[in-house]
Amino acid sequence: MSINRWKFPAQIIFNARRAANSARIGAVTATILLHASLLQAAAPPPGYQQQRGEIVARYSSARPLQWGETVAGVRTRIRGGEKLIALTLDACGSPRGMGVDSRLLEFLERERIPATLFINARWIEPNRAVFDRLARNPLFEIANHGYGHRPASVTGRSAYGISGTKSVAEVVDEIELNARKIEQITGVRPRFYRSGTAYYDEVAVRVAGELGHQVAGFSVLGDAGATFSAGQVKKALLGAHGGDIVILHMNHPESGTAAGVIEALPELQKRGYRFVRLSDVDLE
Repeated sequence: MSINRWKFPAQIIFNARRAANSARIGAVTATILLHASLLQAAAPPPGYQQQRGEIVARYSSARPLQWGETVAGVRTRIRGGEKLIALTLDACGSPRGMGVDSRLLEFLERERIPATLFINARWIEPNRAVFDRLARNPLFEIANHGYGHRPASVTGRSAYGISGTKSVAEVVDEIELNARKIEQITGVRPRFYRSGTAYYDEVAVRVAGELGHQVAGFSVLGDAGATFSAGQVKKALLGAHGGDIVILHMNHPESGTAAGVIEALPELQKRGYRFVRLSDVDLE
């Protein structure tokens, strides 16, 4: 067996050599163990390549006809006429969006207001303690906001200057890799997916369905990507009606989102509205 040791991290090689010396198992055995451990670390998740290949084959000839936030298959409202509103909070994980709006989250926790949290993979590790706390809180459910926060396209279309996925295979990677990451950490596979920018073509939405996700859009633009002032957020929320899904952001503490939410939600409750997680209701 031949291994080019210069391609492997120096610390791993050092640890393998030290283990070989202390245990007196010999250089050949140590090399075999090292090689096996590196292959295991680099291997794709079990069954992933087969799953990916089957979906790619199934949709290889599909050509999208739609592009936007409300293409066929995107669920934008709660089914039925009850006075229910779903709050959805995105954590996008961009270089300028890695923060935590603690004021917003603490308000929801204190007032016992449920929400669905769409988390991008890049946001998780820098905010791991917060993520773990939110995942344990039954008020919240963790949803899938993609692995790289990319628009969901099978042809590479872009939205807001962000390049979309370029193929069915890349759509699968964008959705499934983050789903598996969330499930590995929390023990619960996410049911809902929202792409970066919330833009899709209808083929990508169907691929999401193949991966066991409902694509959750929105009917109320709550903070316009955390660019609204507190007054604008309040106005948007007070314009909500029964069955609306509100999109907000939880990764920009410098924004007006928290202040607007804190002012609006008590008024909505006085009007008889209740707040729900997406998994508590049927969507349409």
